[in-house]
Amino acid sequence: MTAIKHALQRDIFTPNDERLLSIVNVCKAGKKKKNCFLCATVTTERPVQVKVVKVKKSDKGDFYKRQIAWALRDLAVVDAKDAIKENPEFDLHFEKIYKWVASSTAEKNAFISCIWKLNQRYLRKKIDFVNVSSQLLEESVPSGENQSVTGGDEEVVDEYQELNAREEQDIEIMMEGCEYAISNAEAFAEKLSRELQVLDGANIQSIMASEKQVNILMKLLDEALKEVDQIELKLSSYEEMLQSVKEQMDQISESNHLIHLSNTNNVKLLSEIEFLVNHMDLAKGHIKALQEGDLASSRGIEACTNAADALLQCMSVALRPGHDMLLAVKQQQQRFSDLRELFARRLASHLNNVFVQQGHDQSSTLAQHSVELTLPNHHPFHRDLLRYAKLMEWLKSTDYGKYEGLTKNYMDYLSRLYEREIKDFFEVAKIKMTGTTKESKKFGLHGSSGKLTGSTSSLNKLSVQSSGNRRSQSSSLLDMGNMSASDLDVADRTKFDKIFEQVLSELEPLCLAEQDFISKFFKLQQHQSMPGTMAEAEDLDGGTLSRQHNCGTPLPVSSEKDMIRQMMIKIFRCIEPELNNLIALGDKIDSFNSLYMLVKMSHHVWTAQNVDPASFLSTTLGNVLVTVKRNFDKCISNQIRQMEEVKISKKSKVGILPFVAEFEEFAGLAESIFKNAERRGDLDKAYTKLIRGVFVNVEKVANESQKTPRDVVMMENFHHIFATLSRLKISCLEAEKKEAKQKYTDHLQSYVIYSLGQPLEKLNHFFEGVEARVAQGIREEEVSYQLAFNKQELRKVIKEYPGKEVKKGLDNLYKKVDKHLCEEENLLQVVWHSMQDEFIRQYKHFEGLIARCYPGSGVTMEFTIQDILDYCSSIAQSH
Repeated sequence: MTAIKHALQRDIFTPNDERLLSIVNVCKAGKKKKNCFLCATVTTERPVQVKVVKVKKSDKGDFYKRQIAWALRDLAVVDAKDAIKENPEFDLHFEKIYKWVASSTAEKNAFISCIWKLNQRYLRKKIDFVNVSSQLLEESVPSGENQSVTGGDEEVVDEYQELNAREEQDIEIMMEGCEYAISNAEAFAEKLSRELQVLDGANIQSIMASEKQVNILMKLLDEALKEVDQIELKLSSYEEMLQSVKEQMDQISESNHLIHLSNTNNVKLLSEIEFLVNHMDLAKGHIKALQEGDLASSRGIEACTNAADALLQCMSVALRPGHDMLLAVKQQQQRFSDLRELFARRLASHLNNVFVQQGHDQSSTLAQHSVELTLPNHHPFHRDLLRYAKLMEWLKSTDYGKYEGLTKNYMDYLSRLYEREIKDFFEVAKIKMTGTTKESKKFGLHGSSGKLTGSTSSLNKLSVQSSGNRRSQSSSLLDMGNMSASDLDVADRTKFDKIFEQVLSELEPLCLAEQDFISKFFKLQQHQSMPGTMAEAEDLDGGTLSRQHNCGTPLPVSSEKDMIRQMMIKIFRCIEPELNNLIALGDKIDSFNSLYMLVKMSHHVWTAQNVDPASFLSTTLGNVLVTVKRNFDKCISNQIRQMEEVKISKKSKVGILPFVAEFEEFAGLAESIFKNAERRGDLDKAYTKLIRGVFVNVEKVANESQKTPRDVVMMENFHHIFATLSRLKISCLEAEKKEAKQKYTDHLQSYVIYSLGQPLEKLNHFFEGVEARVAQGIREEEVSYQLAFNKQELRKVIKEYPGKEVKKGLDNLYKKVDKHLCEEENLLQVVWHSMQDEFIRQYKHFEGLIARCYPGSGVTMEFTIQDILDYCSSIAQSH
């Protein structure tokens, strides 16, 4: 342990100018046995600082490092755990309790004894030593009562004490004066002893010489004590005087304190009164404006607005604690409440009168708009009412009941006014669509409301009739004059399109202007939440916004935006049914009008949704768009059903089927309408359904045809479909266009081959037999040895078809083809040219068979390829 102690002194404490006095090897109680050292140290410089240092062996080597240090003055308690039995555990109470277990009880006792000595010498502080043996503390008490603090205790604390620099210097000087100090220590010690005796004798003589001076000093001290007694008497008299002065000064100080307290209270009272007067005093002009102000003039409205704002500020002032208990404050608050109630009644009554007057004024302008497809302008009315917007905001924040009553009254008056205007507007639109009032009655319109009557069956009947008219018109296009039926249809549809667009163009700004006015006038922000007081539920039949739900509790509205939408639904509740009636009329007049309506309605819905997807206009037009889309789908379904119900005449040739012509008309019309439209996808889906129906029903009619060959029906109609798709260039029908071209080509070839089998029928049968024999395995050059197919039989068959007969047969064939084909499609020359090519191909095929099967026979046909070309050209020119 001594070696460790000197190592710690050398490596850790000497560099820090500290001396190590005691050391104990410890570990923490209750944990893994990680040993460390607790060291008691003092600094070598004054003032002396005493510390307890924890030193731990480094993990990376054999050297020690300083871990933590506590000042001894921070030590409160030393607990040795047991004063009787030997126990290595002890606690040190610094800022918290540190529990230690020493390696031995002796080390623990030595360390605690050192702590006690350091406390007694340097700190003079009462550290509690608990459970420490009294014997251990008694051993540490110094034996001499007058022992010097700098002498005896130092030796008790530690048996070893180093010399300071001055002591070392004095010793060196003494040793230099005695050269034999090192070689003869006894002589040196004897010399020092003699010098010490000389010094002691000198001291005794000095003390004896100064005895007389001591007596003189004692006498002077006695005189000084007498003077002190006299001074104390004077001080006592002065103290009594000062005591009376102190009492008087205390009374003056208390009086000043009371005066200061009174002044402070007066200042605070004045401040409170000024606060109440400044914040709760309403000018007489404002009071007069609230009681009698003119709400009809601009100047009066401005004065009332300023007065209402001032009243709201007075009522909204945040009173300090205790103000509400003052009688004057209560009276002023009651006066403000009465003024607020009075002005709220005046304002609500005046605005209700304005709403009623607006209904009368607008009614007078309905007559001039009845002949024009325009809606009355409400901008002047909105402009006049917006002067009251700030007052409405005041009413909303001060008396929500009256604000809500005004809102309901506004909706009631304006809904009736708009209903009259909109119904008259739609009546004009329907009259313009049908031409005259009589025609409107023909389509089921009567009365100012413009409601549609008639059963669903009559509507379907009219649609079928209009489709039938289109078919009859398309079949007689060549016989019409300058203005054809198709041109009339286009003109009617263009007229309908313009009227429908005019209707939507009039409704859209009307709704947007009213919504903007409601937002500004009733102070309903589009994206600001508010406490809900009006109900979500809208009773379109009853026409009221319900405020109660179940047991009368307010049904909250999620936001002011929803409240605007509910008000718009109430005010414009007739728009959606009127639009649906107009759409039904347009569909009744011509089912193709649904194409125009789908495009126009889609565009307006898209525009409205870009502005506000949840607005009334967007929602209403979206609902109507669903109806339009349903009518469009019904139009497509009706066309497909009419395809399936087509019946053809058994006595006349088929030609171009009506639904093929109708598809051409539909596609041409749709492409012109849907150019750059938003809902092109709906049209593409309709195209796919229609073209599939056309393909299926063309084949169905072709199979049922008796007068016209199946191939002709297929060839002509698919050629017409292919021409239509090629002309219109519909991208979604590219596959169907290729399919139509393939079907046309296949059936053209089939018809040509079938027809050419008749002019040279016997020759065809003969060579078919030759090919059958070759197919059975007979060599081509041996076919001529077959009895039924020898050279004589071949010559006999060839002689039956001289050039004159061939020409006659081709002429009959041309006439028959001419009877099969229709004039509209103009395929006669195409078919005839194909037959010419096929006939030449057969001729070459027959010649090839003759050359292979009858070599060297000299048998040839009685006409040449040139003859065939001349025959075909001559026949085509003659017809």
